[in-house]
Amino acid sequence: MSLPPPDPIPGPRPSFLQRVSHDPARWRARLRQAFFFLIIGLVIFVVQVVDFPGVGAIQVEVGQPSPKTVISPISTNYTSEVLTQEARENARQSVPPIYDLPDTHVARRQVARAHDVITFINLVRDDPYATREQKIASLQAIPDLHLTKEQAATILDLSNEAWQQVTTEALRILETLMRQEIREGEEQKVRRTVPSMIPLQLDEQQAEAVESLVSGLIAANTFFNEEATEKARQDAAEKVQPVQRTIEAGEVILREGEIVTDLDIEALKQIGMLHRTRTWRDYVAALLLTLIFDGLFGVFVHKQRRGFWDENLPPLLLAGIFTLFLLAAKLIIPMHPMFGYTFPLASMTMLIGSLIDLPIAVLATAIHTILIGQFTGSGLELMVYLFAGALVGALALGKAERLNSFVRAGLWVIVTNLFLMLAFRLPLIQALDNQTLIEMAFSGAINGIFGSSFTLVIFYLLGQVFGVTTSLQLLEISRPNHPLLRQLLLKAPGTYHHTLIVSNMAEEAAVAIGADSLLTRVGSYYHDIGKIVRPFFFIENNTDDENPHDRIDPYTSARIIISHVPDGVELAEKYHIPPAVIDFIKEHHGTTRVEYFYHKAVQMAHDPHEVDERAFRYPGPKPRTRETAILMLADSCEATVRALRPRSQEEMLDVIRSVINRRLMSGQLDNSPLTLRELTLIAQAFVRVLQGIHHPRIKYPGEEKSNHENAAASASPQAALRGSEGRNQ
Repeated sequence: MSLPPPDPIPGPRPSFLQRVSHDPARWRARLRQAFFFLIIGLVIFVVQVVDFPGVGAIQVEVGQPSPKTVISPISTNYTSEVLTQEARENARQSVPPIYDLPDTHVARRQVARAHDVITFINLVRDDPYATREQKIASLQAIPDLHLTKEQAATILDLSNEAWQQVTTEALRILETLMRQEIREGEEQKVRRTVPSMIPLQLDEQQAEAVESLVSGLIAANTFFNEEATEKARQDAAEKVQPVQRTIEAGEVILREGEIVTDLDIEALKQIGMLHRTRTWRDYVAALLLTLIFDGLFGVFVHKQRRGFWDENLPPLLLAGIFTLFLLAAKLIIPMHPMFGYTFPLASMTMLIGSLIDLPIAVLATAIHTILIGQFTGSGLELMVYLFAGALVGALALGKAERLNSFVRAGLWVIVTNLFLMLAFRLPLIQALDNQTLIEMAFSGAINGIFGSSFTLVIFYLLGQVFGVTTSLQLLEISRPNHPLLRQLLLKAPGTYHHTLIVSNMAEEAAVAIGADSLLTRVGSYYHDIGKIVRPFFFIENNTDDENPHDRIDPYTSARIIISHVPDGVELAEKYHIPPAVIDFIKEHHGTTRVEYFYHKAVQMAHDPHEVDERAFRYPGPKPRTRETAILMLADSCEATVRALRPRSQEEMLDVIRSVINRRLMSGQLDNSPLTLRELTLIAQAFVRVLQGIHHPRIKYPGEEKSNHENAAASASPQAALRGSEGRNQ
């Protein structure tokens, strides 16, 4: 393969800010890297210094039953804020409400109102023109009295002398009552005393009339003084001295099932069983361990997978899965000694291993097991148990390319767990009861079952809910009976055959350089799916010698050829093809030019400069991953080899190298992370596949013409149309 010319001798190296300011993609990668380090470091630090439910501590909430009995290990005496607040509140409540002195203005107002009411009633009684019903209605309309019809009739029926006695007694009783203290809300209590104050010489009708008059005019004259009351209560509370509480060693603080109170929470804090007291040394030690693990993680990921920070999804997935499982371990494992043996750490390893990279998964698992051993205080047994089971599960699952891989991984985890338990517990077998052995075996089985099941569920959620392309999705859409692939076979059989060849080439190249071979193969299946919209405008689907492009202008032909990319994207989105596969459709031509029709347009134009080159270029973008770059190269190489028909393996390798070099020199591979060494391996992989398909014959010495010349001479116009730079794609 010919290589690009060497770069000129560089000048002074630009600063970091200058480099990232001219390269936004690099700046975004740096931001992803910094965010990843921040999240991973933060969660590692948190699980070390934040007290979750664990050894020597209890997680309880006020109003909830205690999960276990807590006995104080120490004797202590402290000032109880809870008891002090209770004593102060009791002192506050002991202070009665303070009311102002009776307001004489209210008494005078009500007595004056009584005179007005009596005057009005006199007028009604003496009205010669009103009927009895009208008089009753007028009396009932008095707002203060709220008289019933019977009471109004009684007042009307009284004689003048009897009525005079009623008014005299009503005014006397009202004045007497209003001189007393009548608090707000106690008006009804005072009204109940009115009958006892009516003289006995009055008859029943007069007594009823007096009661109805006085009761309606009684009003509160003494009001609550909120400011004075609050001050008195505050003074009473401040006089209460702080309450001391003594806890003896061995004293029961909480009993199992007992409802937790604020006093219990305070006691647990004082004896150090709710939140462990930490010193600055604890935080410094946690920070040092965090820096070590965070730095190790970052360096290992960077070395293990080049271009990792250039991608959007993998860093987010890795940080999210690592954080989720570490926090879950911190929450769950310390709750019970057997919870550590059921915790599905293998699920994390299988997820990272299958979605991102197995070595990265192993490092993440190792960090997890070390931290679990630290914050639980568990020994070597649990750490080895979790690490070995997780590692075996990830190895058994692989890339999760089959549904039964999850079952196989779960079974291997169970077997590993049981053997490890037996290895550690066999020397102590006499000291263990049958119940303990059964619990351990059950925990090991649950660990494997739950680990594989949880992994499968997360796979489904990532694919269906969050749009992550998983191997299960890829396997599902790679079936030949998928509606889109079925249409491609029936409507564009030539394209379908080309797709199969390209997919074999791309998959072989992906394996050669360590790229995602499954994604590459499935992406290759769909890269030309847009051709089913107008299949006969693509030469591989044209079974006769007539070329439809001969009847239309080059611009229209180019537009038809280029349209298979947006058409393919539209079809893929309609059939819910994963975004990672749609990228193959968008990027497999990059921003290359449809050379055949471009040169045809140039030849037909009076002035070559009048030809709009942009009308002959694909919309792109250029390949951004190794997998889509491999497809671009495979697509071009297959078409070129099919058109030129090289007669020897050496000639085929030269043709493939020239195609790859043209793509490299034209800048189509600038955004992909492929290296020159990987391009060499890709070219060799293409040759291995194509030589088994095209069967090039051995090149004999003495041939007068080179194979290139013979191929070019024998190539028909239709074959030229199929070339990598000019075929109808």
